Amino acid sequence: MRQRARRVRQPTTLSSDVLLASLRAAGEETRLRILALLSEGELSVSDLTDILGQSQPRISRHLKLLTEAGLVRRSREGAWAFFRLDETGPGGAFAASLAAWLDRGDPVLAADRERLAAVRATRAEAAQSYFASVARDWDRLRGLHVPDHAVEAAVEDAVGEGSPGAMLDLGTGTGRMLEKIAPKFGRAVGVDANHAMLAVARANLEQAGLSRVELRQGDIYALPFARGSFDLVVIHQVLHFLDDPGRAVREAAAMLAPGGRLVVVDFAPHEMEFLRSEHAHRRLGFSRQQIAGWFAEAGLACDLAREITLADGGSGQLPVMLWRGRDRRIQADPPVRAVNLEVA
Repeated sequence: MRQRARRVRQPTTLSSDVLLASLRAAGEETRLRILALLSEGELSVSDLTDILGQSQPRISRHLKLLTEAGLVRRSREGAWAFFRLDETGPGGAFAASLAAWLDRGDPVLAADRERLAAVRATRAEAAQSYFASVARDWDRLRGLHVPDHAVEAAVEDAVGEGSPGAMLDLGTGTGRMLEKIAPKFGRAVGVDANHAMLAVARANLEQAGLSRVELRQGDIYALPFARGSFDLVVIHQVLHFLDDPGRAVREAAAMLAPGGRLVVVDFAPHEMEFLRSEHAHRRLGFSRQQIAGWFAEAGLACDLAREITLADGGSGQLPVMLWRGRDRRIQADPPVRAVNLEVA
């Protein structure tokens, strides 16, 4: 599948030390092949050993050198380690430039890409197998509320045009919100605590041509990012699973750059107790005032509160709400709008 265009920050200048370290790290056949593969998206050590046909210790050694030179960034996901070009620094931008200069018709690199395609096909098959195992319960839950397309349209409307900056999807699950929103931003990151769900998301994003979106295993209460790193944070159908949703909102708000936005989608209050016992829901929905109150405590102004409905007014047995909070450090506090979003 054709890779969607991706904004890569190009360095205007590099210090001689950075340039020499980058050249030394990249100036070896296997490491250059690794950079070419990572320019296509994030890969694990196991992926690279399968593609390159080399031992894990040897691949790990090459990755260590690339990481130390600032060309590649490493992240942990349980017992797994994933690697990608470090697009946040000058070394990563230099590596992306090197990969762009390589001849895609080179037989060695073409064979690497063929094996990469096989790795991605295996991921896609695993994702399909997972959904086949949970399809019955999945469809039952989805049938209780407005269709997904209505929720997705509401989120896209709340997000607007996006920006060259960064977005963060908390509790990314299958990666659906990233599929819809990531193309609007220069950088997109998804976080989930569940390794199996991240595997599904990774396969789905690759099929959608978004293999360069970053996925991280992490704790929603202690996110592994610097404060103020994102222009948009999304929490879609996650808070009702949490023991302390207010704390999650505060942590999400801390991720926002000045003037950034937090979009929350979750159920309005309901009485479907079976969701606690059968589907691990800790909270049976949230009121408009409850989410707006958490926003205020986190320094956000709630400028949008919507119940998502269809054109005929239907909302299903489980009403779905959307809230948007804006960081107060730049924008004045606009009044809360309480409206119903109608989607045909």
